[in-house]
Formats: sequence, C-alpha cells, structure tokens
Amino acid sequence: MVTEFPLDILLNIIKLARSTYYYHLKKLNQVDKNQSIKVEIQAIYDEHKGNYGYRRITLELRNRGFVVNHKKVKRLMKLLGLSSQICRKRKYSSYQGEVGKKADNISDQG
Repeated sequence: MVTEFPLDILLNIIKLARSTYYYHLKKLNQVDKNQSIKVEIQAIYDEHKGNYGYRRITLELRNRGFVVNHKKVKRLMKLLGLSSQICRKRKYSSYQGEVGKKADNISDQG
C-alpha cells in the first residue's frame, strides 16, 4: 500500500505521526537482545522443575558466565510466565490421635 500511495497521505488518513510510524517500523526489525538469556532462564527453570526463583536463577546464570542483574531476571521471568513453587512450612502439631483405650463407663450415673 505504501508503494501505491505516498506515505504522508496514508499517515494523514490514519492520523499517525511520521515519527511514530518509523519508531514502530524500527521496533519490528530489531533483534531481541535478551533472547540468549531467556533461553538460559527457561533451561534452568525446567532443569530444577520450577523450584528456583529469580534469586537462585540469577546466581546460576552468573555461574554459567552471564553478567546479569536480578531485576532483569525477575522481569524476564515475568515476561516468560515463570514463577517458582513456594513450599509453605507446616505448623507443629503435637496431637497423636487416639492413644490407648477409653475405659468403659461402669458407674452409669445418669
């Protein structure tokens, strides 16, 4: 459509600024610079069955040679839809159930 009509006319019709058009055109052709980190985060997450959160994944990425901030890891995990499984601690209960036998009521007072 751009080849048939001048760009200025098309942008006027849809009420879009020229700078906005070129901004989005540039964004479409841009390569994702975080792609390798995303792949590695997904691999670590799957390797540890979803038990690692952003802190442990950050440490694992640093062990594998990536220079990455924990905030970036958290942001990318949110983008990928990954969240760690939280294991809740159980409250202590000393109840052991019914221990021993109950005595029969032989007085029968009532």
